[in-house]
Amino acid sequence: MQRVLVVGQSASGKSTAARILASHLAVPHVELDALFHGPGWVQRDAFADDVERATEGDSWVVDGNYRAVRDLLWSRADTVVWLDLPRTTTTRRAVTRTFRRLLLRVELWNGNRERLGTVLRATHPIRWTWQTHAQHRAEYEAQTALAPHLTVHRLGTPREVDAWLRDHGAT
Repeated sequence: MQRVLVVGQSASGKSTAARILASHLAVPHVELDALFHGPGWVQRDAFADDVERATEGDSWVVDGNYRAVRDLLWSRADTVVWLDLPRTTTTRRAVTRTFRRLLLRVELWNGNRERLGTVLRATHPIRWTWQTHAQHRAEYEAQTALAPHLTVHRLGTPREVDAWLRDHGAT
């Protein structure tokens, strides 16, 4: 387990799990959201190039789901950790996370912050996680079937995620 890709629905805990695992393995952690979002939530032109450079090395842990770099990451990874949590869990987490970020004015990537006016948009993580859950599950099932070179860990509950991290010495 040298090149690990952590995937899953919005608010499934990808960044947290990836950060913990990368720290334990003493390898770089690459958060795709940080490379994707430029100021004003605009996609950065250098996104794909930055991901390619960040994953050229022998060891890394990447978290995220961007289709634009999916083939690259799945071909370079040796392990996929799929956080396949229930829709109700990820939606509850998205709501909680959003309101915490709004209340505390948490700065995310490149100066971006959540804004109350965006919460009702279809692209906001609260609606996104609810509406795309089944679609993403089907995509990851298909993707894992096409990647026999990968070791895939499909984790279906927060308890399974915690146990997997413990079993791999990451907590």
